[in-house]
Amino acid sequence: MAAELSQQPDLGPVRQFSIFVENKVGRLNELVESLAGADVHIMALCLVDTTDSTIIRIVVDYPERAEQVLDEHRFAHDDVPVVAIELQSEAQLKDVTRLLLKAEINIHYVYPFLFRPNGRYGLVVRTEAQELAASVLSSHGITVLGRNDIAR
Repeated sequence: MAAELSQQPDLGPVRQFSIFVENKVGRLNELVESLAGADVHIMALCLVDTTDSTIIRIVVDYPERAEQVLDEHRFAHDDVPVVAIELQSEAQLKDVTRLLLKAEINIHYVYPFLFRPNGRYGLVVRTEAQELAASVLSSHGITVLGRNDIAR
């Protein structure tokens, strides 16, 4: 019976949304409230701002539902696949960066998960070669997460 439980369908790579908003008070709250109203949970979050605009990067538990919410509320956005990884400790970060360097894979950015089950560390990693990065990391014992691991 345990084997049946682990046979969840592969939902594909983890998706990250980049939402483009004006840099003004309340925009992040509007996004968070809109997603929460649709029972979509933000699992990882990163903001990058400039004088006039902000890019809000998020990984959510249900990206299809999130995309509907973003469209309905007219949030300008796009989405890309990212490598989501689980680390046993913060010390394992050096292994991740070393492995990607050795494979000559450029890291564009990294940010942490807000929540991971079992108290483990989680990172969102965007590289120039997502599938290759995932393959390199998993072949060296780094746990690469799928959408099943992120869904609540």
